[in-house]
Amino acid sequence: MSNAENNNKNAYGTNTLDPAIRSRIVDNNNGLNVHILEAGFEDENRPLVILLHGHPELAYSWRKQLVPLAEQGFHVIAPDMRGSGRTTGWEAGFDCNLEPFSLYNNVQDMIGLVYALGYKSVAAVAGHDFGSPAAALCSFIRPDMFKSLIIMSTPWPGTPQFPFNTANLPKDATSYDPTLTQSMEAQLGSLNPPRKHYQMYFATDYANEEIMNAPQGVHDFMRAYNHAKSGDWTENNPHPLQAKTLEEFSKIPKYYVMDLDKTMPEQVMEFMPTQAEIDACEWLPDNELAVFSTEFTRTQFQGTMNSYRCATNPKFFHAIKTFSGKGIDVPVVFIAGAKDWGPYQSYGNFEAMKANITQLEIHFVDGAGHWVQQEKPDEVNRIMIEFLKDKK
Repeated sequence: MSNAENNNKNAYGTNTLDPAIRSRIVDNNNGLNVHILEAGFEDENRPLVILLHGHPELAYSWRKQLVPLAEQGFHVIAPDMRGSGRTTGWEAGFDCNLEPFSLYNNVQDMIGLVYALGYKSVAAVAGHDFGSPAAALCSFIRPDMFKSLIIMSTPWPGTPQFPFNTANLPKDATSYDPTLTQSMEAQLGSLNPPRKHYQMYFATDYANEEIMNAPQGVHDFMRAYNHAKSGDWTENNPHPLQAKTLEEFSKIPKYYVMDLDKTMPEQVMEFMPTQAEIDACEWLPDNELAVFSTEFTRTQFQGTMNSYRCATNPKFFHAIKTFSGKGIDVPVVFIAGAKDWGPYQSYGNFEAMKANITQLEIHFVDGAGHWVQQEKPDEVNRIMIEFLKDKK
């Protein structure tokens, strides 16, 4: 067995990775020993590209991009983000200090990793799902370091803003959206039948236990969850919401806007594919899904869900308000599956992204759902390579 093959075997205990991919642990000097997958590492003079995964995912989610991008002359790395995979140094459990899981500290995690690898700039940082806002914030805060940006599935709507011109408005003026006077969860609960938002569910102190004790087991839970949000589920026909109303939110599939009385495992049981559909799934065969289910069985889901707790708590956005009014000025490409509800699940975010990014190109990939880089790697790689061709 070659060294590369041995490294691959050690990464998540699997040998399903391309032999050109290396697995290793790097101290990022920000409290983490970061597990990374990398390709194109043989030449230390190559420009760096970083790929950030979402939830519930791993560096392994980028297995189909690492080598093709390295073949274009880049050193490409995909880390297991704080709270997941083989990365260690993060505090486990619900009763922990949440500050390290904030988006702001995610940026520090990446800066520390870049420096540890011997770089002072990054040709491009890419992010999918929850990795999208983390990547966007890297280029937003440090455009001198993260020189271009690739975001997938989740639009970047900009940062929380300080209220504007309030000193000159009449004291009885209302400059807020009255639909926000209650929590999203409380509002959705008033629907008939009552619903709840998945991010609020992931932020609870019982979600991890319910998922770990899924009646169908973690592996089949993840099969149903991945199937439901993919282009394989025929009912995924996303479209922009027409207004910020509960009625419009109720049109979003139940893996995002859940039944109030259901756990996520119970909810996605409705989407469980047949054995024939599982056998036909080429983008996520069972041995590759097992990498995810085995890792999350070992680490549990609380680490990644702590990031949702930060995302749903306004106190963790105070530091970012320092940049109120600022946009993203580096070149950006947004990529999403044409059958992905991700771009539209939050009313107005897709349009806000276009207003807050000065250099933006947008691609929707036919046939793909939420897991776009895994479902349609050839098309995604083509878009990424074209975008990166002048970034060396």
